[in-house]
Amino acid sequence: MPPRAPLVDSVSHELAELRSAGLWRELKEIASAQEPRVVLDGREVLLFCSNNYLGLANHPSVVAAARDALAKYGASAAASPLVSGHMSIHRALEEKIAAWKGLEAALVCSSGYQANLGVIGALVGRGDVVLSDELNHASIIDGCRLSRAAVRVFRHNDVDHLSALLAESGDARRILIATEAVFSMDGDLAPLREIVALAKQFGAWTLVDEAHSTGVFGPCGAGLAAELGLTREIDVHVGTLGKALGSAGAYVAGSRVLIDLVVNRARSFIYSTGLPPASAAAALAAIDVCEREPERAIGLRQRVARLADRLRAAGLSVPAGDSQILPVRVSGSAVEAGDDARRALSAMRALLDRGVYVAAIRPPTVPPGTSRLRLSVMATHTQQDLDAACQNVIAVLRSPLSRS
Repeated sequence: MPPRAPLVDSVSHELAELRSAGLWRELKEIASAQEPRVVLDGREVLLFCSNNYLGLANHPSVVAAARDALAKYGASAAASPLVSGHMSIHRALEEKIAAWKGLEAALVCSSGYQANLGVIGALVGRGDVVLSDELNHASIIDGCRLSRAAVRVFRHNDVDHLSALLAESGDARRILIATEAVFSMDGDLAPLREIVALAKQFGAWTLVDEAHSTGVFGPCGAGLAAELGLTREIDVHVGTLGKALGSAGAYVAGSRVLIDLVVNRARSFIYSTGLPPASAAAALAAIDVCEREPERAIGLRQRVARLADRLRAAGLSVPAGDSQILPVRVSGSAVEAGDDARRALSAMRALLDRGVYVAAIRPPTVPPGTSRLRLSVMATHTQQDLDAACQNVIAVLRSPLSRS
């Protein structure tokens, strides 16, 4: 047997390869709240990579609700929900989510990753098939893999390809179609009407992850499915409490039978400590704000559309979309694609030097050759903030350095 390298030597080599390929990642420390302007490395910068889409993480009523719950319930649920970690504030939030979305029941989870792993594994297994959009979030991908069901990936938003795969899956015991509603890296929308129609035609179930549409789409922020009138047509709704709702955690919602199954079968739920009660209270207050102030989401989408038009008018590659997520591609041709990860990283650093913090998204988060700057817009950004981001992104991506 050949000698094995010590862990430090072996891992150091891997890290050097990541650096060389422009794929190195590091934690950046924010020393202030998730406002449009934050303190990073001791200086104030504009923040355009937070998922605090509605600005609710800092909303007075949301913060007050978390503070009150902290005083009443303590800092932690302290146990898994099936032991003693399911508290009255969790039940109140679950009832609120179900009513908000017009569904029978909901279940609160500690994270969106936990929710997708748990619900997929509870629903399907050996002998079943999951059809998953190729751009689905890692939590859906990993949930599919861990379920032990056969996984077939359909081309992004390609309903013809999905239809063909459904036709080939006729021998499966169960078929589950899994998709995001708003895709996190492209900001585009899933063709939910067509997906639901195909599911009915082939007797499949549907799972829609509303992580990036919760709070922003639909009546009072109830999601894209609600906006399209499809809520009751979809079997499994998953969403996050930690993006537009400004808190932490996630939910699974649908029929009472679905929720009972998740409680009894979802290993990631059963064996995790419950959501901190302060987070549950914050999410509950955030939904109240969404219901009281629908203009937050409406105004956000209108302003993002104008920003996207300005970036495209300047010749930048911004895919068509209708969400608060603006990806700006950094590669202009197949020849350039091999170096696009380094280009995205260089552009991010140049923008940070200019006082604008934007995320550089690189493989494996996105496919090779599609690295981009991902702008996340918040309802609390002023027009001056948006103008500054637009001008600086244009200046950086059109500079000779960013194209080298």
